[in-house]
Amino acid sequence: MTPIRKIQQEHGIVGRDAELGLSLAVLDSGRHLLFEGPVGVGKTTVALAVCHHLGRTTVRVDGDDRYSESKLSGWFDPPLVLKKGYTDETFFPGPLTQAMQQGAVLFINELNRMPESVQNVLLPALDERLLLLPRIGEVRAAPGFQVIATQTPVEYIATGHLSEALRDRFEHVKLAYQDAAEEVRIVTQETASADELLVWRAVTVTRATRVNPKFKKGASVRAAIAMVAITERLVLAGVAADDALRQAAAAALTTRTELKDELGADLGATIDEILAALAGLELARLQALADQASSASPASPKV
Repeated sequence: MTPIRKIQQEHGIVGRDAELGLSLAVLDSGRHLLFEGPVGVGKTTVALAVCHHLGRTTVRVDGDDRYSESKLSGWFDPPLVLKKGYTDETFFPGPLTQAMQQGAVLFINELNRMPESVQNVLLPALDERLLLLPRIGEVRAAPGFQVIATQTPVEYIATGHLSEALRDRFEHVKLAYQDAAEEVRIVTQETASADELLVWRAVTVTRATRVNPKFKKGASVRAAIAMVAITERLVLAGVAADDALRQAAAAALTTRTELKDELGADLGATIDEILAALAGLELARLQALADQASSASPASPKV
């Protein structure tokens, strides 16, 4: 079994052969790795799966705009400092220091949500494998220290640009939305649904939000997973299938999409338009199948 196939089986990853292969090559070469892609494409899943496959210990950080330099590198505990002064005993290493000392992988989820001042703390660690801590001194990275980070495109809320200097220290792997067939497999796998038509509908509606001109931001496959799970439970509760899908779509897409700032923009009406188009598409498919079956049937014998 190939390493890529093993990772896919052990971590339930559908597809991503090229991205997994490139990630393994980057890490095996000792380089630092930056995954970039929209929300919901599996950046964290792929990153942690590759680390697990390589047997690497990971120290995780989840970035946000309140993260501080000391939280990343480490801090002194004030009450202990009053009793014992500035010593190793009163210093609590942050995740960067821990990863460097252990020769582990520092995994930073959503790096570009961190303030630029925090991002800059990484530069000497990435470049020189060195960290200078006030009152502690130098921390040299043990063999095996690497950084894996993810980032969401800057058009998303609460994200920013990485500095050119920081990006220059990483190798880049892009994760885009997967094709329809793979998204159908993902939804089926995550929901264990036997309703192939419902899964296809949920995936089609979700993918429509990425190309419909009324949307500023479309939904990831997570919306389709939620739609299937909610629809099936509504149907069990006695709701008609079409109404159940409409309710599930509204519940799943409201938190995962953003309409363009236009007068009269209404998510419910837009969902109805997408579902109407979906119904038309299904009708066209059924007619095509009927025409195909008719042309394939043997001709009636002449009398």
